Parts: sequence; structure tokens; C-alpha cells
Amino acid sequence: MLKFRDYLTEASEFKDGGLTIFDIDDTLFHTTAKILVKKNGEVVHELTNQQFNTYQLKSGEEFDFSQFRSADYFAQTSKPITKMINRLNAILGHVSKKEHSKVIMLTARANFDKKDVLLDAFRKYFNVDQVRIERAGNITDIESVDVRKYVIIANYLNTKQYRRVRLFDDSMANLKTFLKLKVHFPMVKFEAYLAQPDGSVKEIK
Repeated sequence: MLKFRDYLTEASEFKDGGLTIFDIDDTLFHTTAKILVKKNGEVVHELTNQQFNTYQLKSGEEFDFSQFRSADYFAQTSKPITKMINRLNAILGHVSKKEHSKVIMLTARANFDKKDVLLDAFRKYFNVDQVRIERAGNITDIESVDVRKYVIIANYLNTKQYRRVRLFDDSMANLKTFLKLKVHFPMVKFEAYLAQPDGSVKEIK
């Protein structure tokens, strides 16, 4: 677990960059991949991305992420959310002119099985080469998705490069946990936006 006192710093140590973070599933793209819950080799539940964010495994259960790790499945079935893709492209255009600013995508998924297939799927809609893809599913020693994302974002803020950070995510739990970082980074401005199915957003305080 991170020692959050290590992140406390004076305002003068921060550069003037901005960090913008987009979730992928049901934020940038509508996706149909399911996470399977198995017990004794049998499927007992099929979870959507949102359901997975809060599901607690019961005794004897385990997750099967095969659909979520298939780049072919993502490329063939995912549908872009136009308003959010437009927002991403507008932000990328702005960030490209800012020395210390950055855009990342932060997903609950782990590594996909075919990196090139995934990147080509993204390239149809935006310049993915400008974006770092962070995969919270690669963190295996923390159970909940919101805390995994919290840790990744904290690591970015610990670089002291960003005075502003904003997160677009369809999960209220992820947004609420993200805002808890304010305590540890009081000199950073936080903005949290709940992504709606139609691509509109609602700011969460």
C-alpha cells in the first residue's frame, strides 16, 4: 500500500500541467464484454463492466476475464460514444500544445491479448499514440477497481507535474474514490465527471 505522506508537497514544487483521464468501457465506448464468475468450473454470473466494479467474490468463486482480454472481441463489438470521443479529440488537440499536460486512458481491464489489434481499433477514432493506456487490472494485490485506479492516479500526481487533474468515468465509486486524493494533494485542482450513456457528463463534487 502506498504511504500517502510521501505525496504531500509544497505548491511551488508542482509544474503547471494538467492530467486528463478517461475510462474506456461505457465512457469512451459502449462495450458488451462480460466478466464471468465461475465456481467449480461452472459459470454462475455474467457481469457487466459496472457490475464488476463493485462485485465481491464469494467463497469458491473466481473471475474469468477471457472476453475482457480479447482485443478482437473489443474491436468487433465496441461502439464509440460520439460525444465523448469528440471531447477526447478536443482535449488532445489542446494538450498537444502544453509541455507538461497529458491524457491517459485508465481501464479496469488487464493487458489485452493483441496490442496491435486494440490500438488499430482506437486509431479509427483518435490519435492513440498521444495517449498512455493504464490497466488497473494488472494490479493483483488490491481487490477493488476504484482503489486500483486511485493508486495509479496517485503515482502520476506524485511526479509533481500536474496542478490540475480531471477524470471521466461511468462509475460513481471510481469518481468518489478519486476525489479522496484531494486530502493528499491539496495544491491540485480535482474535477470528476460522471459519464452518461449518451456521452454527456455530470460533474461530481
